[in-house]
Amino acid sequence: MSNEAATAAATETAPAPEPLPHGIGSSLPPADARAKTEGTFPYAADLWAEGLLWAAVLRSPHAHARIVSIDTTHAREMPGVRAVVTHEDVPGRPLYGRGTADRPVFASEVVRHHGEPIAAVAADHPDTARMAAAAVIVEYEVLDAVIDPEQAFEAEPLHPDGNLVRHIPLRHGDPEAAGDVVVEGLYRIGRQDPAPIGAEAGLAVPRPDGGVELYLGSTDPHADRDALAACYGLEPERVKIVVTGVPGATADREDQGFQLPLGLLALKTGCPVKLTATREESFLGHAHRHPTLLRYRHHADAEGKLVKVEAQILLDAGAYADTSGDALAAAVSFACGPYVVPNAFIEGWAVRTNNPPSGHVRGEGAMQVCAAYEAQMDKLAKKLGVDPAELRLRNVMATGDVLPTGQTVTCPAPVAELLQAVADHPLPPLPKDTPEDEWLLPGGPEGAGEPGAVRRGVGYGLGMVHMLGAEGADEVSTATVKVQNGVATVLCAAVETGQGFTTLARQIVQETLGIDEVHVAPVDTDQPPAGAGCRGRHTWVSGGAVERAAKMVRTQLLQPLAHKFGMSTELLQITDGKITSYDGVLSTTVTEAMDGKELWATAQCRPHPTEPLDEAGQGDAFVGLAFCAIRAVVDVDIELGSVRVVELAVAQDVGRVLNPEQLVSRIEAGVTQGVGIALTENLRTPRGLVRHPDLTGYALPTALDAPDIQIVKLVEERDVVAPFGAKAVSAVPVVTSPAAVASAVRAATGRPVNRLPIRPQAAVVTGQ
Repeated sequence: MSNEAATAAATETAPAPEPLPHGIGSSLPPADARAKTEGTFPYAADLWAEGLLWAAVLRSPHAHARIVSIDTTHAREMPGVRAVVTHEDVPGRPLYGRGTADRPVFASEVVRHHGEPIAAVAADHPDTARMAAAAVIVEYEVLDAVIDPEQAFEAEPLHPDGNLVRHIPLRHGDPEAAGDVVVEGLYRIGRQDPAPIGAEAGLAVPRPDGGVELYLGSTDPHADRDALAACYGLEPERVKIVVTGVPGATADREDQGFQLPLGLLALKTGCPVKLTATREESFLGHAHRHPTLLRYRHHADAEGKLVKVEAQILLDAGAYADTSGDALAAAVSFACGPYVVPNAFIEGWAVRTNNPPSGHVRGEGAMQVCAAYEAQMDKLAKKLGVDPAELRLRNVMATGDVLPTGQTVTCPAPVAELLQAVADHPLPPLPKDTPEDEWLLPGGPEGAGEPGAVRRGVGYGLGMVHMLGAEGADEVSTATVKVQNGVATVLCAAVETGQGFTTLARQIVQETLGIDEVHVAPVDTDQPPAGAGCRGRHTWVSGGAVERAAKMVRTQLLQPLAHKFGMSTELLQITDGKITSYDGVLSTTVTEAMDGKELWATAQCRPHPTEPLDEAGQGDAFVGLAFCAIRAVVDVDIELGSVRVVELAVAQDVGRVLNPEQLVSRIEAGVTQGVGIALTENLRTPRGLVRHPDLTGYALPTALDAPDIQIVKLVEERDVVAPFGAKAVSAVPVVTSPAAVASAVRAATGRPVNRLPIRPQAAVVTGQ
């Protein structure tokens, strides 16, 4: 056989190459996956500039103290030091804050939390900068710290605005209503840190116009720019933020208090300045999840139907307000969970203390109350002698039901379907009761306990979160789509934080325009704002803006062809890069139709408006809701109190699956984060001082701690008001899994388990 014939035969028998993933519904891989895997992806910590100076920040060692004096003389005189700045060097507004501007750039008269910035230094070497910062002499008069949020009501004001950040009294239904069965509980949720693997870093470069450019891993660059410009005394146009690679974000990635000294030093010295936070500084600087105290009373009739829920919810905002008002609104609104509750009376407070500041962390407010109301449902089931899953099924909400805020649930709410799916999923097999080495004991493969002391428990959690901002927040995003030479480019200031927006943007353009090669431009504040990267915003508002812009370009592309053939653009379709008409008369490629032209369009997406909660906690405060059901199976050593999460079965309503692999990975990551909340993550702050601010003392779950996660059902019931009908998927498993794990430990031990993370002594059973 000739070479040509052999080649032809091989071609005939060889399988066709697999087509690349394309468009909505495909598992298109992230464009940056290879670079991140190989370690070549550029983060802020990798940046460099000619004439670079290094920055360091002096932070308070006290939780509460009066500043008597600050002496920077020794620091300024050190060789290599180029600038030292304090509160006296802030040219503009001295206060900033994501929700409420109540936080000083540098403390001046008083420090209100451990780690609060006092001064910052720029020097020609990082060691010099650190030594100079340590050489700043601060004389303190140490004051008593208010560390108990319950004491904040009676304590002396810690801030000119007082100690009360917000109070929400929710009133819904008949206050005299009562049930045949009543259960009560007191619950405590600890302080969780976002603990990003990459600590904060940034580079500030002065501009010829007297402004400054900052290269940061910001998740909300326009809000950061506006806050920084106000403190620098500059117009926003003279401050530019260029977003570098974000090394993972489960909250607002960058602490503005970290960014502010960086730009201030660049403006002062006229040189580029770089600051890379230590892990300790990262723990001290950015916001944490609100520690929460919750008191509950549930009323039910003899059949287990809920009659009334009463609750008191106290959020520890820490030293400054930040986004505590928003977190409290979520906590109060979702205090009853995804259950039908005709009568609800909830009191919620957020108060200032001398503890580290609290703020936006995934599922804020909703996570804390989920742990409490699910514990109450377990108590109610036990008192009534009803199966916990059955009791929940008798009370779950559905589309058309009313929240305690008075808002009707108009989005899909398949809560019963989700719960039934996890309840029906086969349980994992029991460990063998033979040789000890076949047991994977709680505490790890080398667990010190005895197999006979291990008890298995099964528990349930139902969670809900709101998507987008709430209470009148103006949710809007803008995007531009450009097409030239068969290549599409998306310009949108939605930051890729790991949630997959850039991949989704590429899929949207592929789906709409039939173009394979799609690039997403880097983000900076010269682009129109897109808002923060949280609560599934970018899937909804930024994805919606990209879709609208792409459809406008599609119309520009198809109109000449439609006019030429005497038909409307609706009769033309784009599939696999080809444009065809309904009757087959027209068939051409997108490239041929472009004919060298450049097409572009800009569009906005703004969801329907919401309203603030009124004085009774009533109002249509939320755009959309997402729900999740999780069944947890745990093994507990009742002598040692150690817990092993065997399996988590997850069912979630996702609206529509846009990228299957990406969606599954986001759910698995959220569930694993929730396991950390349930069992290990607790940033301890005795006397207001952060103890062990490192990744040794703060126990994050690792790959070895990740349980078997079974995603048993994804309900695709599209939300008609959301672009593509999709829902946010990351936050609700974080909210739900801690409650499910606690429920399972409760079932295994019979103990109340009223605190997260679960301490070993809470799982020990005596008298066995």
